[in-house]
Amino acid sequence: MDDKQFRTAMGKFATGVTVIATEVEGEVHGMTANAFMSVSLDPKLIVISVRKQASILAKLQSSQTFSVNILGEDQQEVSMIFAGQLKDKQVDFNRLDGKPVIPGAIAQIACEVSGEHIEGDHILFIGKVTDIYVEDKAPLIYYNGKYGSLKEEMID
Repeated sequence: MDDKQFRTAMGKFATGVTVIATEVEGEVHGMTANAFMSVSLDPKLIVISVRKQASILAKLQSSQTFSVNILGEDQQEVSMIFAGQLKDKQVDFNRLDGKPVIPGAIAQIACEVSGEHIEGDHILFIGKVTDIYVEDKAPLIYYNGKYGSLKEEMID
């Protein structure tokens, strides 16, 4: 199998869209990601996957804290900003347990890094959840290289 075939197959898995945010020396950094999952309920742990070449990697390793912001269906532009597709726009941040979070995200998850694991061309960060904020809105979905949303009746 070649890289294109692998990417095409992985694109067939519909995911939510998140922005990972961290702060170093008073400056907030973020990246759009769909490689996120819950790991454990007790203790409450999540995992994010960050490419070794990502500019945020050294910042995560330095700060040892981050937030996962699960975006709502009205936040496609926010996703595009942190994916580097909209360069002239910025996002304001709120705080949750001292970590930067994106206002309006349907879930904001504050974390402390509890482990790092190198796997292939990515580093997996295990995050110990320190606080959560949740809103009841529809999520932004990513499937087959395109943004979308769930039908309203699926949310209830």
